[in-house]
Amino acid sequence: MESRLNYYSSPLAAKVLKHLVSASKVLADSTLPNTIQHLVEIRASQVNGCGFCTDMHTKEATHAGETSVRLNLIAAWREATVFTEAERAALELTEQGTRIADAAGGVTDEAWAEAAKHFDGDQLVALMSLIAIINSYNRINIINQQPAGSYQVGMFG
Repeated sequence: MESRLNYYSSPLAAKVLKHLVSASKVLADSTLPNTIQHLVEIRASQVNGCGFCTDMHTKEATHAGETSVRLNLIAAWREATVFTEAERAALELTEQGTRIADAAGGVTDEAWAEAAKHFDGDQLVALMSLIAIINSYNRINIINQQPAGSYQVGMFG
């Protein structure tokens, strides 16, 4: 499989990605726990079918110490006992925020209230923003048919 074009060598793409990467850096430095960030990135990427991002974020999570059991259960998190209540709230918000069209109503008040039990205002802003940004990355890679499997930890800095 080959990508439709070499997006990552395009000067215009570099300008676009500079802003997405800057926003991602702000979120990485936020008080939203790193573990939650990895789970959100992986789950949104799975829902969207973005192989490149799923590959990247599972490898980064593994490098950060995430276990294979938890990584393997992200797609089935509702039936898994290995996630905390805060992680489950973040995963629910991620799914609803990613499946806006599918959910026919967006994010429910219940999902928001559950997330608000576990995260403060800044963390909720980070969580919402992270969901939006990973969905942007997913869409770029899916539209371009960016192949998955060759990502190396730290490849993008």
